[in-house]
Amino acid sequence: MATYKIDEVAKQCGLTKRTIRYYEEIGLLPSPQRSEGNMRLYTQEDVDLLKKIVSAKEVLGFSLQELQRYISAAEMLKGQREEYRERTDKLLPAERRDMLEDMEGTLNEQLELMEGKINSIRMLQTELEELRVRVRERKVLLDKELGSDPS
Repeated sequence: MATYKIDEVAKQCGLTKRTIRYYEEIGLLPSPQRSEGNMRLYTQEDVDLLKKIVSAKEVLGFSLQELQRYISAAEMLKGQREEYRERTDKLLPAERRDMLEDMEGTLNEQLELMEGKINSIRMLQTELEELRVRVRERKVLLDKELGSDPS
């Protein structure tokens, strides 16, 4: 299994080494394995998780607390899916359904976090659009006062 040093991971993910170490400190990223010289060695799975963190932070604007919830749910879902795949042929239909219910609950948690962010963005967008309408209306009134109606 290929491993990467922190410099390589930082470049791949667009982060600083300090940020990566901080994410480990606060539990967003599990502590990586270490070399004999105590150097951090990251797996491709670690890199993928960091990219997921960066995406959630940048695209969705998640705070660190929200990131922790999102990543925790993502890891839980990953475990649930693996368990389902491994055990699906050994389980009764009712047990498989229960596992799918659990996965759906985890997905709902992630989607609720995303929907909350999307709603916040939409509210801000609406406020700005309303302000733009008022600004344009005032410009029209001023243009009429100045006698330079552009329409």
